[in-house]
Amino acid sequence: MKQENAAWFRKGITNGTPIALGYLAVAFTLGIAARDAGLDEWQGAVASVTTVASAGEFAGFQVIAAGASYVEMAVMMLVINARYMLMSCSLSQKLDPDLPFFHRLLIGWGITDEMFGVASSVPDSLNPWYYYGMMAISIPGWTIGTFVGIAVGNILPVHVTNALGVGLYGMFLAIIIPPARKNRVIAGLVAVSMLASFAMAKLPLVSGISSGMRTIILTVVIAGIAAVLFPVKEEQHAA
Repeated sequence: MKQENAAWFRKGITNGTPIALGYLAVAFTLGIAARDAGLDEWQGAVASVTTVASAGEFAGFQVIAAGASYVEMAVMMLVINARYMLMSCSLSQKLDPDLPFFHRLLIGWGITDEMFGVASSVPDSLNPWYYYGMMAISIPGWTIGTFVGIAVGNILPVHVTNALGVGLYGMFLAIIIPPARKNRVIAGLVAVSMLASFAMAKLPLVSGISSGMRTIILTVVIAGIAAVLFPVKEEQHAA
């Protein structure tokens, strides 16, 4: 059994290496956002190793930069990272029913979009040591990238760090554009979200609300309306 677990762990490291390299680049630009929010290298590294979520961390850094409250931060993290609860439930179906709780807890902490996708493609049941292998290489890459991004951001000229900071927005565009091109509903929701965000930032009645709370309100309202008007059928989701 130990040899089998060791083999799965090595395979996880191998398959997780491309993920780690991607995380290193993305987390570098995330580190610049953390630096702009006032975090030092170790604070940013701790945030990355405990959160392990690009969109969640970026939103969290924006909330910190805006001086929002802990309540706003907590609600923001709950809304943005809610998808990981669904991924955890899905991935738990591939685990041995007799697997101890601490294994499930550790895997649940390390779930990301990319590792979930790779783990979901494993046929039959999922050996937890395979996932640990991916975590062992990917999470350090994510953490080191954030640390280096903050450290280098403190050295480079302002105009250079501003240019590098655009990379994070490029990452979001890379996530949004492909599904938007395939689905008009998603494309429409993206456009509506952008217009609504701009309007809330300018309208007198709501512009005084903190940027973090505005994002929470828009996320809940637009996602709720979309779920009611454009529900995804179960067979369509499975496809």
